[in-house]
Amino acid sequence: MLGDLTRSKGTEVYDAVVIGGGLAGLAAAHRLRHRDILLLEKGTRFGGRIRSERRGPYWLNWGAHVYNGPGSATGALTDAIGIDSVPVPGTLTGLAMNGKVITSGPVASYPFRVPMSWRDRAAVVRAGIKVRLAVMRYSKVCAPRDGEDYRVRQQRIYDFLGDRTFTDFVGQLPADADALFRPTVSRSAGDPEQISAGAGVGYFQLVWSRTGGLSRNIVGGPSTLTETLGASLGPAAKLQAEAHEVVHAKDHVVVRYQHAGKEHEIKARYAVLAIPAPIAHRIAPDLEADVRAALSKIVYGPYVSVAILTNESTPQVWDDAYAIATPKRAFNVFFNMSNTIRAIERSRGRGSSIMVFSPAQLARALLDKSDDEILDVYYRDLDDIFPGFPSLVEEAHVQRWPQGLAYCFPRRGELQPTLTRRSSRIMLAGDYLGTWYTETAVQSGFAAAQDILSALAVPATSIAS
Repeated sequence: MLGDLTRSKGTEVYDAVVIGGGLAGLAAAHRLRHRDILLLEKGTRFGGRIRSERRGPYWLNWGAHVYNGPGSATGALTDAIGIDSVPVPGTLTGLAMNGKVITSGPVASYPFRVPMSWRDRAAVVRAGIKVRLAVMRYSKVCAPRDGEDYRVRQQRIYDFLGDRTFTDFVGQLPADADALFRPTVSRSAGDPEQISAGAGVGYFQLVWSRTGGLSRNIVGGPSTLTETLGASLGPAAKLQAEAHEVVHAKDHVVVRYQHAGKEHEIKARYAVLAIPAPIAHRIAPDLEADVRAALSKIVYGPYVSVAILTNESTPQVWDDAYAIATPKRAFNVFFNMSNTIRAIERSRGRGSSIMVFSPAQLARALLDKSDDEILDVYYRDLDDIFPGFPSLVEEAHVQRWPQGLAYCFPRRGELQPTLTRRSSRIMLAGDYLGTWYTETAVQSGFAAAQDILSALAVPATSIAS
C-alpha cells in the first residue's frame, strides 16, 4: 500500500488519519481497517464519553448507556466485532416525585398518583396531550424510508418543530407541571428553554417507545464495545496522542500531534475529525470558512454523573425499573444499570449498579464542587427517595463531562447541509452531527470512512489534478 512504501523510506504517508478515539472515530477506523491508517486518541483509554468498568456480574457506568440494535449502523458494528446487545429491560418511565415512587402503570395516570395541586394536574394533562400528539407526528417524520441516506432523514428530523424551544411549544407551566416534564427534556444536556421543540418531543418518543431507536444495552458494559474496537486496531491506534493541527496540502493533509513527550508530523491523503465541534474548529484552521463558522455555532451542555455499586441482599423498589425520573432533585434520572442482570437471574443477586446524572443547569451547579461535596448532595436526595440508600453504598465515583452533549437548539437544522458537505480532504464525524447520539456517532463515522474509501478508489493523479 502507498503508506507502507513511503514509510519504508522514512516519510509517513497514510491513507487516512482519524483524530479521536470515541465511538465515531472508532467506527470510522473500523471501516477503514483494511487501509493504511492511524488513529490518534489524546486520552488514556478509548471511548470518549462512553465509560464503564466491570464489577463482578455488573458494570459501573458514567456515560452513554443505550444503543441501537438490529438494522442500525450500531447493530452492524456490534455484529461485525462480535459484541452482544440486549433490549433494555424494565420500565423506562419510572417517576419519583413529591414523596411518591412509581415504577408501573400508564404514564397518563402519573399526575393523579403524584401529590400535586389540581392546577398543576390540569397543566400536565393539557401539555401532555400536546406532546403526545407531537410524538405521533415525530414518529412518522423520523421513520426511515427505503434507500434513504441517513443524512436526509436527519435533516427532516432537525426541521420538525425546529423553529422554537420546547418551552415555547408547551407554554409556561406551573412549578410541579414544569418539573414533571423537565427531566425527560433535559437529558439532552440542554434545558427546555434552550433545546428545540422537536428535540424535546423526540426525547419523549424515545422514552415512550419500546421498539427501535436507543433501546439496547451492551452486554458487559458500553466500554466493552469501544475497548474491543480500539484493541482490534492494534498499533494503528495510539493512546495519549493529542493532535493539535490538521491542515491541507496540495494532495494530502498534514497532521501534527504530540505523543510520548515528542512532537510528530505525518501526512495522510485524508483525515477524519471525530472530536467535539469546538476542538475540530480549533485544530483545523483551514477548513472552509462556512464549515468553521458552523462548527463554532454548535452548543454543548454539561453532565455530571455518579456510578454507584451497592451491597443490598434483598429486593429493592428499583429492581423492575431501568429509568426513574427524579424531578426537583440534584440529579434528574436514576438508572438501574444492573437491570440487565436482574432480568435473567433466577434469584435476586447481591447489590446493584446505579447511575445518577445531572445535565444542563443541574450540572453547572455541581461542576466546581469536589467529589465528596457532589456525593453528599446526591446522597441526601437518594436517602429522601429511597430511605437508607446511602448505607447500601459500597463504592461511588464521580465523572464530570463539561462538554457532555451537543444539544439541538432552534434552527440547528440550518447548519446541517454545511456540516455534512463533503468538499475537502478533512471529514467530520461525531454525535453533534445528528440527534441519534451513539447511533449518530457510528453513522457519521461510517459515512466519513465510506467517503474516503470511495475517494481512494480513484487514482491519485485524478484526485490531485
